[in-house]
Amino acid sequence: MNVPKLLRCSGIAGKSLIFDEPLEAASRWSIPYVPANGDILVEVRELKKSFLHGSNLIPVLRGIDLTIRSGEMVSVVGSSGVGKSTLLHVLGTLDLPTSGTISFRGQDITRLSPARLDEFRGHQIGFVFQFHHLLPEFTALENVMMPALIQRMPSSKARRRAQELLERVGLAERMTHRPGKLSGGEQQRVALVRALMMRPSLVLADEPTGNLDTRTSQEMHELFFEFNREFGTTMLVVTHNKELSARMPRQVTMIDGRIQHDGTAAN
Repeated sequence: MNVPKLLRCSGIAGKSLIFDEPLEAASRWSIPYVPANGDILVEVRELKKSFLHGSNLIPVLRGIDLTIRSGEMVSVVGSSGVGKSTLLHVLGTLDLPTSGTISFRGQDITRLSPARLDEFRGHQIGFVFQFHHLLPEFTALENVMMPALIQRMPSSKARRRAQELLERVGLAERMTHRPGKLSGGEQQRVALVRALMMRPSLVLADEPTGNLDTRTSQEMHELFFEFNREFGTTMLVVTHNKELSARMPRQVTMIDGRIQHDGTAAN
């Protein structure tokens, strides 16, 4: 694994952190949003991913073909172990495929250098996981600001944008609370707006409501749809939640590392 250089950042409340160093300002990756008019955002072809377990090579993704258009809302469903999370990790460039291609607006991102890939990921992809992964020593506001500070956005601009997002999800009075003082639903709302902080073209969510009760899950579902409608953010959501997957305009069903069904949930 390529170990990146390190950068010390002290832009939040006097705290000092060490982050992976971003490249120079990523203007070449700051691609404006294209409305959902049929333009292809992500195109995956013959995607395969295997893992070495001892002396055995375990195939997880067995040849995925998938096209995602700008502004789409897509759910990925299937039993545990079929490769849903692996697919998200590879699409999000958190892991590299064993073979195959991933094109983002026509460019094969699997051919980017590690540094360019880090830069691309930081500006174009947002992540929401089942566990919020908020930094416990920082407030909700500071956690949301973090992606922007890592990318060297001026702290005043980052603060304004983070405040606007937190207000948008009803957390105006909770900005100065640390994660341990927030409810599970509040923590996931913070995680969602953190994912949106850099205004990414694509948000990848892995079981984002898996740890929430029914009512809180429904509230989170509404936020995904609202941000899609208002900002045009493309959403790809792995979920076991039948209500959420049924509401998504498009549902991808995976079995044994392959796509079995790709269409509307009703088909």
